Amino acid sequence: MSELLQQVQTKANHWLASTVIDNQTKKQVQALLDKSDAKELIDSFYKDLEFGTGGLRGIMGVGSNCMNQFTVGKATQGLANYLNKTYPGKIIKVAIAHDNRNNGRYFAQITANVFAANGIQVYMFPELRPTPLLSFAIRYLKCDSGIVVTASHNPKEYNGYKAYWNDGAQVVPPHDQNIIEEVNAITSFEQIKFTAIASNIHTIGPEVEQAYYAEVKRIIPKQDVIARHHNIPLVYTSIHGTGITMIPECLKQIGFTNIHVVEEQAVTDGNFPTVKSPNPEEQSAMEMVIEKGKAVGATMVMATDPDADRVGIGVRQADGSFILLNGNQAFCLMMYFILKNLQEKKDAYIAKTIVTSELVDAMANNLGVECYNTLTGFKYIAELMGKLEGKKKFIAAGEESYGYMAGDFVRDKDAVSACAFFAAMAACATDEGKSLYDWLIDMYVEFGYYKEGLVNVVKKGQQGEQEIKAMMEKFRNNPPSDITGSKVERFLDYKSLKEKNLLTGETTSLHFPVSDVLQFYLEDGTKVSVRPSGTEPKIKFYVSVHADLPAREQFDDVSAVLSKKIKDIEQYLLAI
Repeated sequence: MSELLQQVQTKANHWLASTVIDNQTKKQVQALLDKSDAKELIDSFYKDLEFGTGGLRGIMGVGSNCMNQFTVGKATQGLANYLNKTYPGKIIKVAIAHDNRNNGRYFAQITANVFAANGIQVYMFPELRPTPLLSFAIRYLKCDSGIVVTASHNPKEYNGYKAYWNDGAQVVPPHDQNIIEEVNAITSFEQIKFTAIASNIHTIGPEVEQAYYAEVKRIIPKQDVIARHHNIPLVYTSIHGTGITMIPECLKQIGFTNIHVVEEQAVTDGNFPTVKSPNPEEQSAMEMVIEKGKAVGATMVMATDPDADRVGIGVRQADGSFILLNGNQAFCLMMYFILKNLQEKKDAYIAKTIVTSELVDAMANNLGVECYNTLTGFKYIAELMGKLEGKKKFIAAGEESYGYMAGDFVRDKDAVSACAFFAAMAACATDEGKSLYDWLIDMYVEFGYYKEGLVNVVKKGQQGEQEIKAMMEKFRNNPPSDITGSKVERFLDYKSLKEKNLLTGETTSLHFPVSDVLQFYLEDGTKVSVRPSGTEPKIKFYVSVHADLPAREQFDDVSAVLSKKIKDIEQYLLAI
């Protein structure tokens, strides 16, 4: 600890010696140095923020490991240097957006200023806008890169910075590592150009949004059914985020006329005053939209995270109560709808991540559409789309963490178009005299009941990071031979890129990028995945089980059996 403390003290003193850093920031750094407890100092300076599956993300504050004007400026200068080296002599264009986070506009403006100071043409939204619109704008405006300032669904203390390439997708190898090298090459803040050339900064007009809506309308099927059931009650909340700027309008543009908004949460606010966490994956974040749904007799309720790339769905049951669909259920239902209505299946494909429900694979195989699996993170799905462009037809993609994408005009998770699709699905179910909950059970009867569980173990700070690494190594070096009585047949290590058959001892190669993920396939068909989060201080355990569902009437009994199985496995994993 003494060596680490010495390192962070040295780094903090470099900040104090900088001629660029303002006096207020220096006072905050000095206060950390003066504290008798060095934990906050260590957490603030023990490393530099790095690009993960979600780009740059951290708690706002002073220090190299926090989101502040200097770490944002350094990241932008590194990206600017890389762009200028990659495209020498070219007029380089970047697009910038931000969400409702505290300091969002401030960080976005710093980003714009640094790019503009480096001779790059900047196209910036005049106010907050969803992340998927940024992805769309990059392609529409023919930009070379893009940035959205957001921390997605993280708590209010966080902010972040997602970097995109000219395909509208988040950066992947080799660009991500090359950008990091350029950022790391900046050894002092004096190397960052903070003073903008004002003429290089331009405002993005409303035509980009209108072009986006046109693309959504183009891919929504069954528009005649929507016309018949345009008045079904739908309830939406943006949870104080960017979705309010586009999703109600998008629903109107595809024909829906009875849209209710949770007004208390329509106010954009980075403090998220009405929720503990602005994450639609958490039931507490859905309470107000469900309450509104019951009050107006809604068919379905929807909630998006701050940057509107994830959406949570609640569907009404026969007794008027609402059931919240998890990310796997919602994505499976979307694929059930899309694949069954797909007219041309030749060379068509869908995509998902390796920790997402294998019910999608089963449906795709049954319905004659190829399903690709990628590492966690939509940037890998977008990378796949780029490789297959012109060869095969992309239909849709999704992941268990509430991210979905239909059509190829956006290259990232897109809650705006996803809300449009879910609304269209609700109208089609209504046309059949059913609900989306009925569809869910119909799907399980036809293709099998797949049920998933997720356990997040939070480990904060430098100490937590070390504990997560130790947990991963324990699973990696001593993989279990059985889990709750079922033998482990296959062990996949995406870090060594090896798959081992534990029954035969045979080892084969995995054809994926290197990633710190472990998977165990059991003889009873269960799949267990373990990985550290790329954007949050936690380790994740994913459990997937399945069974046949012979008839609708057996749904509750089979569900109870699968739930117990998941709980037993989760308890086993946490006890290791």
